[in-house]
Amino acid sequence: MIAWLPELVAAVLAAVLAITLHEAAHGYAALALGDDTARQQGRLSLNPIRHVDPVGTLIVPGILLVGQLLTIGRVEGMFGWAKPVPVAIWRLRWPRQGMMMVAAAGPAMNFGLALLAGGLIHVAEALLAPWLSADSVEGVYRFLLLSILANLVLGLFNLLPILPLDGGRILAGLLPRPLALPFMRLEPFGILLVLGLVFVLPRVADGVDPVGWVLSNVVLRGFGLVLWLTGNG
Repeated sequence: MIAWLPELVAAVLAAVLAITLHEAAHGYAALALGDDTARQQGRLSLNPIRHVDPVGTLIVPGILLVGQLLTIGRVEGMFGWAKPVPVAIWRLRWPRQGMMMVAAAGPAMNFGLALLAGGLIHVAEALLAPWLSADSVEGVYRFLLLSILANLVLGLFNLLPILPLDGGRILAGLLPRPLALPFMRLEPFGILLVLGLVFVLPRVADGVDPVGWVLSNVVLRGFGLVLWLTGNG
């Protein structure tokens, strides 16, 4: 077996679960606040295929994966997105506050899943370790640790205060209306700004990687915090 294949499978599975439940959380939060648009369009689902965006989930990550393997022989970073869950803000109770709660539901789900994965380490140790081979138990641990990592990265990245990320929607709800409206008009350019900050800036300005620095430092501390909160030292 290819040495890195188990790690890749575990990472992909952890990422798929993190993304699927993140999007589902948005839909269920919107439904609880009065908007059933996601349910009407069949997006209130735990089926990962329903959340696949052809460009963001397949083409962009595929190009990044192949391009990095062909040029530098390794994968240093990945980027992509799922199909956003549709939300009709005017159908929400308290539209501005409701949109903030819908946006916050995705990262909150990810942080909850990270804690759940940390707790399941104890379950694997108590129930699986006595019965499975060492390699199998190591595979379970690898998946759980990668689940913590994937959920922290997804949750924290989405909290960046840039539209159309969840953090941008939360910020739009917190800003006074005279500032919120012009800020929301920037949304069509938001994905370009994100791509520029994540991929272009670090390559044109050597050593300048604000998003990478913030995420790596916060994720590292968050990873340790999750292990501590779940009793894993």
